[in-house]
Amino acid sequence: MTQREEITYFGAGPALLPTPVLQTAAQALVNYNGTGLGLAEHSHRSKIAEDVLNTAKADLATYLDIPDNYEVLFMQGGGSGEFSATVYNMVGIWVEKRKQKILKELGIAEGKDISEDVIATELRKAVEEELKIDYLVTGSWSLKASQEAARLLGPEYVNIATDSRKINDGKFGKIPEEKSWNLSKNPAMVYYCDNETVDGVEFPGFPEVLKSNGQDEEPIVVADMSSNILSRRIPVKNFSLIFFGAQKNLGCTGVTVVIIKKSLLPPTIATPSPSLMRKLGLPIGPIVLSYETIAKNNSLYNTLSIFDVYIAGQVLKSLLKTFSDKVDGQQAIAEKKANLIYAALDAHSNVYKVVSDKSARSRMNICFRVTKSQDVAESEKQFIAGAEKIGLTGLKGHRSVGGIRASNYNSISLEGAEKLAAFINSFAESK
Repeated sequence: MTQREEITYFGAGPALLPTPVLQTAAQALVNYNGTGLGLAEHSHRSKIAEDVLNTAKADLATYLDIPDNYEVLFMQGGGSGEFSATVYNMVGIWVEKRKQKILKELGIAEGKDISEDVIATELRKAVEEELKIDYLVTGSWSLKASQEAARLLGPEYVNIATDSRKINDGKFGKIPEEKSWNLSKNPAMVYYCDNETVDGVEFPGFPEVLKSNGQDEEPIVVADMSSNILSRRIPVKNFSLIFFGAQKNLGCTGVTVVIIKKSLLPPTIATPSPSLMRKLGLPIGPIVLSYETIAKNNSLYNTLSIFDVYIAGQVLKSLLKTFSDKVDGQQAIAEKKANLIYAALDAHSNVYKVVSDKSARSRMNICFRVTKSQDVAESEKQFIAGAEKIGLTGLKGHRSVGGIRASNYNSISLEGAEKLAAFINSFAESK
């Protein structure tokens, strides 16, 4: 029987969790804090559940230095659910902002009654002429997000501001220069995936072109950080919304976290009525995907998996205990691990081909092909088999692209990365 300590698991997700966290969680699953019940059995309306949730939110805010003008939501549905939620919510916000602008242009004082039909007529014209959602398509997940937006809204409202396949022979692997992006004027949001797990592409930093210039209306920037959250410092203030599934660096499958500016929630901005959205021909999202509803109920509108929140909270406590400089400390380790692995691959360029361009290499998902022989598939089969013999597992690439993928998440130790780098070297040098 293989023991846990004998392997280093490089799977892309669900990912490896710290063993001490799992040991603590195992006890909590049976009997939480001497209550006689496991945490998964306690009511999500209980004081116990509320404390677990609020502690996790506070520790996340501390670790990432989230400003006070942001709200943290725990939701369900994963990243794919957020592909839809962002569309429903951000389009609704765009409609409400446009409505207020129309009322002002018509000289109608706030609070004064006006027929919804009159507003709908003006808004319908604005929707048809102005509504756009911008997507930066740099990999498989941002592509899926854009496709979901087109399915929900209609392709006429979706603007692919950039598609990296157009500069890379039809494949993902690069991020086009910002000057080439075709961004809309005041879109409902600009959406991008900060780290593409399938294609090994990561934005090196926040795009300059999306920064507020303090003059125009502040851009609504939405980012999917499911696979690199907690691994590096991020300028939270530059984003309107960040979301991430827990199952890479934060915890296990079951919860999704949203960090959203409070200015995008009531009482700062209202949600358009369902009847108005219907008159505009725009979709109305499920209530469990409503940021307003989830925020109003402190993430407890429906039955949240508190046990999964607890695991995430334990991961955060472990990170805060390990790194006095919080996320900066983890970032230094993540970069050191990634550099070790990439250096080994680059040292044998006749044997390995890194999928992504050096300008956009992911620190979290290191994707490469093994070209040791003309039969690439056979070379990769031998590579995986050899790695597994020494406890390096989960290296098979995504089914849609094949190849090798080493997911270098926070739970991968420096020793694990060193062991993989050593194997990359030895495999290249073997006959």
